[in-house]
Amino acid sequence: MKFIVSSTYLLKQLQILGGVINNNNTLPILDNFLFDLNQDELTVSASDLETTMSTKLKVESESEGKIAVPARLLLDTLKTFPEQPLTFVVEDNNTIELSSNHGKYALAYASGEEFPKAVNLEDPSSTQLQGDVLATAISKTIFASGNDDLRPVMSGVFFQFTQENLTFVATDAHKLVKYSREDIAASQTAEFIMPKKPLNLLKGILSGADSDVLIEYNESNAKFTFDDTTLVCRLIDGKYPNYEAVIPKENPNKLVIDRGQFLSSVKRVSIFSNKTTHQVRLKIAGAELNISAEDVDYSNKAEERLTCSYQGDDMQIGFNSRFLTEMLSNLNANEVQLEMSLPNRAGILTPVDGLDDGEKVTMLVMPVMLNS
Repeated sequence: MKFIVSSTYLLKQLQILGGVINNNNTLPILDNFLFDLNQDELTVSASDLETTMSTKLKVESESEGKIAVPARLLLDTLKTFPEQPLTFVVEDNNTIELSSNHGKYALAYASGEEFPKAVNLEDPSSTQLQGDVLATAISKTIFASGNDDLRPVMSGVFFQFTQENLTFVATDAHKLVKYSREDIAASQTAEFIMPKKPLNLLKGILSGADSDVLIEYNESNAKFTFDDTTLVCRLIDGKYPNYEAVIPKENPNKLVIDRGQFLSSVKRVSIFSNKTTHQVRLKIAGAELNISAEDVDYSNKAEERLTCSYQGDDMQIGFNSRFLTEMLSNLNANEVQLEMSLPNRAGILTPVDGLDDGEKVTMLVMPVMLNS
């Protein structure tokens, strides 16, 4: 087995796949890339048993073979090469020899047969959407998903596909984000919960990509196919909470404000807030929003005034500043609207502008009780 490939091209593909590999694997074979050579096409795969990703590379070769190569060692070596052709030759003594313009390097390899095979989806449903749209949907929602091992369904992003629209939801019970696309529909209705790790990988690869992504899924697995890459992952098992039930429908108090100003203000004021609750107080009266925070233990406090447009009763409501900051940072609008009903009911944050046609974002943040 022998092939020749460009060093930078190989490194770029392997770095993407390297994101799948865990630092401490239960099975030693998972510390390797699987190289599967078929004439001038080399398929490289990486897996952590839950997620398997593979990509096809064009190489110069006339041979075939399948071996598992140490991922970390190969990546560290490739990072040091300037652009040049590299020749890989499998030797008899269980090593693969890599030849560059300057030298030779031998890596011990394992049998490719030991490498776990990717799951084959039987009778999957499918839908297709643009890579950039999927990447946007992931980045708009993933920050709101939880990290609680006891509630695994909340640690992923809920995909809800219908013949009218696509909806992506994430929540950790303190904040919730619902992102929907009215301009794209699926051929059949489907719901599944995607884990964070494969979503982060997809987000990294697909940002700004105009290639189409084919999503296939069944009860337990999902498969994403685009360009020469395939990602198969196990879905999170369980029923997603009824998120529509927690979004308050009647919100008579509406505040519209410049997002940048609001974000900077919350960030500044929150430095003076209590380090356990991170609480900031919003006091709204007329066209003035007063943002304040206080840490009684250390006698630290801060207060800022902003002008806003407001319809509704004068009110005071408390929020965790970290959640507000995260949400405002993940919107790319110039102005945002905060809708509220009562100081103990969730506030709804939506962008006023900056959305594409058919794009909708609703963010919900739970209040924290104010100490009078």
